[in-house]
Amino acid sequence: MISMHTSPLDQPGTGDAGGMNVYVIELARRLAREDIEVDIFTRATSSVAPAVVQAAPGVTVRNIAAGPFEGLTKQELPGQMCTFARAVLRTEAALPVGHYDVVHSHYWLSGQVGALARDRWGVPLVHSMHTMAKVKNDALADGDAPEPAARVIGEEQVVEAADMLIANTATEVRQLVELYGADPDRVKVVHPGVDLTVFRPMSKQLARAALRLPSDALIVMFAGRIQPLKAPDVLLRAVAVLLDRAPHLRSRLVVPVVGGPSGSGLDHPESLAQLAAGLGLEDVVRFVPPVAQADLARWYAAATLVAVPSYNESFGLVAAEAQAAGTPVVAAAVGGLTTVVADGVSGVLVKGHDPRAWADALGRVLGDEQCAGQLAAAAPGHAASFSWERTAAATLEVYRKARALMAAELAS
Repeated sequence: MISMHTSPLDQPGTGDAGGMNVYVIELARRLAREDIEVDIFTRATSSVAPAVVQAAPGVTVRNIAAGPFEGLTKQELPGQMCTFARAVLRTEAALPVGHYDVVHSHYWLSGQVGALARDRWGVPLVHSMHTMAKVKNDALADGDAPEPAARVIGEEQVVEAADMLIANTATEVRQLVELYGADPDRVKVVHPGVDLTVFRPMSKQLARAALRLPSDALIVMFAGRIQPLKAPDVLLRAVAVLLDRAPHLRSRLVVPVVGGPSGSGLDHPESLAQLAAGLGLEDVVRFVPPVAQADLARWYAAATLVAVPSYNESFGLVAAEAQAAGTPVVAAAVGGLTTVVADGVSGVLVKGHDPRAWADALGRVLGDEQCAGQLAAAAPGHAASFSWERTAAATLEVYRKARALMAAELAS
């Protein structure tokens, strides 16, 4: 696997670390349990990090020195692709001939390196986009910067080079075909998973006691990287509208924002706190640094609902994890969230990002205990269909198809 711009060992929720980090390491672990040896190539971001880390039995993370360890933004990473690719090729050259059977790249930068490795090693390239520039630019958040043309061109090249593309949802398949000209026969839907041993229903009262949250609180939680794309500002504005309509909720309302600044959010890391202050929500909003998965599961369990107001999500791992923990989700009706959240069953989908519409949806769940209870009861069952074991099994089938396609290509 190639995950150039973010390490699967990084803490999700800050910097460029997010759902993709979880995806890469969890998929690798499940593949290893099926006797598939996995090497993950990533760019080293610390001078003290070992060059080789055994992340799990059968899973090796190789930290490649390419550019400065700190301070290199994602926009500057293309300048390090040649150095990174050279190190990947050198590593393979020191191994027995035919050591690797498949290259699976994650995000377009990795896909560029993966395409080179494919041709050099004579093995198929399977690529997961995770996010796409054309999709992001079509639904740009206020204050967010559009993705550059270089990324758009790079993604088009990777789509053309890959033997198989893995899409998170049917929506992503359509986007790949319509926006990037992908061959439908070379795109396969494989839903990401959830660690159902970590994210599972647990006592709400015990979770709240562990986090020192009031037992009778109405808790509206946001989890993820703090950046315009994830739209935490939409949630805060909606909460302000809700409190204007129902001031009596203020004494019970708690809004934890779990995560750290990322992407263009790094330009103004204090902007969300300033917005909360400007909206008069300082007594309601709690900013919580990124936490480990076990602690994140406890936060989900403690919440009355989890809000996912993103402008785009290729899947929406937060929504899946929250539902697995038995908490309903109020999410934007965009991208993969329309697959992850069963509207009216395990959560509520909101069209658009108007704070008034979001206040309506939040108020509907918070103000109706029966509704909230029904959604919470159905949430784990819906999330159970998204397991990493299923993801790994389906991904293996894609690898087999990619190998068959390359064999047929070489034979013709």
